[in-house]
Amino acid sequence: MAVTGLAAVLLAIAALLVVVSAVQPVARRLEISETVLLALAGIVLGGSADLILRSSYTELFNGAAETLLDFPLNSEAFLLIFLPALVFQGALAIDVRRLAHETATVLLLAVVAVVVSTATIGLALFPFAGLPLSVCLLLGAIVATTDPSAVAGIFRDIGASSRLTRLVEGEALLNDAAAISIFSLLLAAVTSHHRIAPGSALVEFLVSFIGAIVMGVLFGRLTLLMITTIGAAPAAEITLTVALPYIVYILCDEFLGFSGVVAAASAGLTLSVYGPSTFRPQTWRFLNELWQQLVFWAGSLVFVLASMLVPRLLVGMTRWDCVLILLATGAGLLARGAVVFGLLPLLAATRLSPPVPTPFKITMVWGGLRGAITLALALAVTENERVSTPVAHFIGIIATGFVLITLFVNGTTLRYLVLFLKLDQLSPIDQALRHQVLGLGLGEVRDRTREVAEELGFSPGVSDTVITQLGRQVEEEEQANTFDTALGDRQRVTLALIVIANRERSILLDLFRIQGLSRPVMETLLRSAEAMVDGARLEGRFGYVRALRRRLRPSLRFRLAQAIHHRFHFDQPLMSCMTERFEMLMISYFVSLSLIRFMRTRMEPTLGARIGEIVGEVLDRQRKLLNEALQTLRLHYQGYSEALEIRLLQQVSLRLEGEEYDSLLSESLISEELHRELHRDVERRRGHLGAPLIFNIKAGIEARMRALPVFRGLSDEVLHALVPQLSIHFTSPGERLYRRGRRVRSVYFISAGLAETHFPEHDVRFGAGDVIGAEEALSRMPARAVTRSLQFGQFLSMSTRRFRRLVADYPEILANIDELTRTRHMAERSGVTLLPGDSAVLAPSDDAIALATADLSDALPTSAEDQDQDQDQDQDQGRGQEPARSS
Repeated sequence: MAVTGLAAVLLAIAALLVVVSAVQPVARRLEISETVLLALAGIVLGGSADLILRSSYTELFNGAAETLLDFPLNSEAFLLIFLPALVFQGALAIDVRRLAHETATVLLLAVVAVVVSTATIGLALFPFAGLPLSVCLLLGAIVATTDPSAVAGIFRDIGASSRLTRLVEGEALLNDAAAISIFSLLLAAVTSHHRIAPGSALVEFLVSFIGAIVMGVLFGRLTLLMITTIGAAPAAEITLTVALPYIVYILCDEFLGFSGVVAAASAGLTLSVYGPSTFRPQTWRFLNELWQQLVFWAGSLVFVLASMLVPRLLVGMTRWDCVLILLATGAGLLARGAVVFGLLPLLAATRLSPPVPTPFKITMVWGGLRGAITLALALAVTENERVSTPVAHFIGIIATGFVLITLFVNGTTLRYLVLFLKLDQLSPIDQALRHQVLGLGLGEVRDRTREVAEELGFSPGVSDTVITQLGRQVEEEEQANTFDTALGDRQRVTLALIVIANRERSILLDLFRIQGLSRPVMETLLRSAEAMVDGARLEGRFGYVRALRRRLRPSLRFRLAQAIHHRFHFDQPLMSCMTERFEMLMISYFVSLSLIRFMRTRMEPTLGARIGEIVGEVLDRQRKLLNEALQTLRLHYQGYSEALEIRLLQQVSLRLEGEEYDSLLSESLISEELHRELHRDVERRRGHLGAPLIFNIKAGIEARMRALPVFRGLSDEVLHALVPQLSIHFTSPGERLYRRGRRVRSVYFISAGLAETHFPEHDVRFGAGDVIGAEEALSRMPARAVTRSLQFGQFLSMSTRRFRRLVADYPEILANIDELTRTRHMAERSGVTLLPGDSAVLAPSDDAIALATADLSDALPTSAEDQDQDQDQDQDQGRGQEPARSS
């Protein structure tokens, strides 16, 4: 009995999945791209089904052949079902922050290259095709879409440069969108027989792109907000991500007139940026694995199904069509080469993007493979009833032939081109590091193997054989080790800081598994850790420390909350920011201690004592800066600080307790029923810790006022009445309080911290208990010099208008200010204290202040070879080499 209807379709899909699963191992064995082999399998299936229907000897298989050839998927279904998922996963898998440095290059390849390819191919075919220019341009837009799956797969298989893979995948994100947008404009012109107005077409193109980006980001952020609201429900969280690309794609494409592809891509990029700090690490890992599996099915099926249509699209092909196919292929290759070799050097010369080496350019030109999207667009033209038969014949045959040439010529030779250009080789840093790591790692393996052999009772002869072999490998690696001579200090420091920043990111993701930690805090810390990776990779120590300082500097949201607090005396936004800042500083400080231990125990043996000393100094300065910022808050909010530390440690303890119960269950020491009961108890206690701590920003403010000498002599009633008139201002190192020649709007009373006024002839330093800006406020004169904060501090501020009124009402304040001025002139700089009336807590040394406020070049340790290494690194960047790819 023949299988028909929906059952036949499902059976066909299942059979195709079996074919797909067989293609992957065969492709690896034959060292052929999976995409090329899938296309070949689809063509064979389509051709075989057509032969079966035409033959009278195979009537038994007619039902299966009809199901394959009349598969209920047209071009619209191809794009609607498969394209959102493919684009979304491609964006989700991209490291957005690393791709940000290549923005200009990606936009050039994705947009400019598509426009140039469309125009070049269309103009090349126009004199020979015998069809209108709009039809030739339509074909150019169809074949301008590059397929990254085959290229990226080849690159990953042979270990090509990560930057090359990143450029190809980044190009693919917007390439389809640009080509499909141009295709839609041209198809409308061909079917309606209207001319294209370049101006209106450009406006429509830009509106479609920008509107789609906005909608994608908006829906991405909305999805993340829903996920945070749901709580710990992994299945629901992942389900939202499956729905997201289809919702935003259909909404933009069908209702808003924007590009659905760009919308899905921008939604995926949004989740890629904020997902690691929103999802729990185990959920995020499973989410990526699930999407990889979904896209493997979708990408494989779309290629097989599209390739099955190739025989149908090539029906009626003539010799002249072969000439046109070769002409279109040559024009496409020429156009891509002109963009890559002609415009990329301009981007590098104008410093809009890093230089791209010549081997990369050759590979990118030859790797412009076309695939399933091109076939789907060609099918859309052939299925359109308003397209004439000659046009449909021309589009279907030329586009299909173009795809086949790129797949079976470029696709099969790309691997050998990459190997010939030696793009599969490790970078110089990785090559030098390989022997060093293998020597140390195999030494550890040898020692542990000996211990395991003794513990399990292996015979001495067997143990000696294996251990001797490992020892021989260790000696070979040590003899081949050129790490100390191949890499200079600066390169090793850069490598160490990249590893340190990646290690910090790993620690933060591990900490994020602790339920109860603030998501905004973890998001901020992860972003800054990734900024440190990029900073270290591009600028070494300078970039790393610059990113660190940016983390410690108050954010825009914090400054806005502080302004609201100062002007309107509304405390809630600032208290919320202070709660997050307290937690961020505390977690960062604990992580910095862990990084120092990691550097001493794991990295110093690999990179050497000299590098350990330099990197250790950078990390120690990081710890000091964090400790200084944290101690400033602890001075005034001791109770909150202790409560926050207790809660953090309790959360860590509960996590360790849950892991211990999981371990006991895996060892069959407890039953599943007892395991569930124990976990319920852990969750109950964790729920008690879930309530946020109450942070009172004005706690103790009246006591701090009493400690300030400027208010000495005022009654308790007056001090109590002054509290609402004061605002709290938290300062960071180098923050400018007054600008020279500018109007003074606030007077600052230093509760804790240091500041300095820079006169041309000398500097005046202010410590705890001092008043800044009083003279200018009373004289109504602009600031005579620049005043900056020297460290993290806490100031009380009052508007100049209220301060003048206060001095008029209480003349003793003016007398107190005069006394403070005389005392400061007589005192030594080293006598300035952090807290008023507390001589035991002295100000930081001049070295510590310089660390926080000096230029990066002055604040960092240098080695004798730094100048030479700077020049070498500039030359490397000019050649387009990458630092430490494996890191």
